[in-house]
Amino acid sequence: MAVSRALRRLLRVLDIEEEQSRAALESALSDLRRLEHALAAAAERDRGGRRLVAASAYTAQLPDRLAGLEETRAATRQATSLVPRIADAKRGLEAVREDFLAKRVERRQAETLIREAEARDAVETTRRAQQALDDWYRNRPHPAPAAATPANSAAPQTALGKNERVGGELEKNSTLRRSAFPE
Repeated sequence: MAVSRALRRLLRVLDIEEEQSRAALESALSDLRRLEHALAAAAERDRGGRRLVAASAYTAQLPDRLAGLEETRAATRQATSLVPRIADAKRGLEAVREDFLAKRVERRQAETLIREAEARDAVETTRRAQQALDDWYRNRPHPAPAAATPANSAAPQTALGKNERVGGELEKNSTLRRSAFPE
């Protein structure tokens, strides 16, 4: 039985679904990275505000101190809002990753089914070819058993039959050949 077109079509659909799932995974991963970079930027903004407050303490510049405090407060608010979003993004990423892995497993299962079906087909084809060859060999015309002829009946028959009579001659020829080549 050949691999059906429906099974091959299913494999193509599963391949497309896996690619879409991979794209969703990459998108979720890039969203998480973007949020983590924003959190790192908020932490840097907080450190910058603290440096500004520390520098204004030495210079006694009230506007710098107020600006530093406001930078620190804004960075803290931004970080506070980013932390739950990052946690949600991580949970969403895990869900998308599980979906991607499930799609990959489905596609690999379909590939395995197709490979097994193709292997069965190859074995079946080989078996049929061998069976046809065996049938041909069984059905071919077999030569009739050779009747004893006067030339054959005069020579004594042994287990080797006809070849034994020529054995001596073959042995002489092979001795001549061997002596022509030095050892």
